[in-house]
Amino acid sequence: MTNLIKKANTLTWKIVKRVSGNNCCGGGRSVSLLLETFPESHVTGVDYSILSVDKAKSYNRDKINEGRCTVFQGDVSSLDLPHETFNLATAFETIYFWPGLDRCFKQVADILRPGGYFMICNESEGTDASSLKYEKIIEGMKIYTAPEIEAALKTAGFSDVKTYHHSSKPWICVLSRK
Repeated sequence: MTNLIKKANTLTWKIVKRVSGNNCCGGGRSVSLLLETFPESHVTGVDYSILSVDKAKSYNRDKINEGRCTVFQGDVSSLDLPHETFNLATAFETIYFWPGLDRCFKQVADILRPGGYFMICNESEGTDASSLKYEKIIEGMKIYTAPEIEAALKTAGFSDVKTYHHSSKPWICVLSRK
């Protein structure tokens, strides 16, 4: 599991750098990078948007055909995935739109194996004015601060919650363990 965390930490900024600033987080790039980073793993991608699901399927078509990847439409507040199956769950630039962090994080905890990790990467730490303006113009968007995310994770049953801040940007990565 230590190797998983080392790879996840290295992967975090690599993914954030590649996908932040463009609206393709649900479009398959983070799935592709997870497949690249964990070459012996199967990656399951879930997105609420059918458009994002279609893009992710197209972007990762070869890996899907190889049986290394599955992508489907779903709702994080009611995940239709087997319990205690996954070692790592990730959320890149998406919790802004999740309906109730406590409930959604509990769903994530339910699919993780004991000792599994949940990694959240956001382009905004919830305190920078330039990002907060988007809450006013994008319907349903809520930018959470690191303490709000940490509290919701703990309420959902996660422990070892650690927040990492980018040195020069308002990006954060929150890593927690079930």
